[in-house]
Amino acid sequence: MRLPLQVSFRNLHPSEFLEAKIREKAAKLEKVFDGITRCDVVVERPHHDQRKGWMYHVRIDLTVPGGRIAVRGDDSHAHTDPRAAIRDAFDAAQRQLSDWIARKRTVEALEAAD
Repeated sequence: MRLPLQVSFRNLHPSEFLEAKIREKAAKLEKVFDGITRCDVVVERPHHDQRKGWMYHVRIDLTVPGGRIAVRGDDSHAHTDPRAAIRDAFDAAQRQLSDWIARKRTVEALEAAD
């Protein structure tokens, strides 16, 4: 993987297992679009829910030519399992990246038609 990847953990100890999962998911994003210039991922455990236990959020910031793609973990996407939070965040990042690629191709096609 050539993609510069920064993984941070907040309010929990770093986990080699979770970091390996993140690297695996980031490599899949790079296969979707190899022009990603940076990927920053933050796994955080912001609070303890009395009914659900510890909740995990994942934030992803992708830098692409001419812009950024951001996936923000919030309470509606929180999970008690950090692996599920990572999976859902990367799924959202892939959808946003695919949408960005489609918009970019549309703009390029319109510019070429002029």
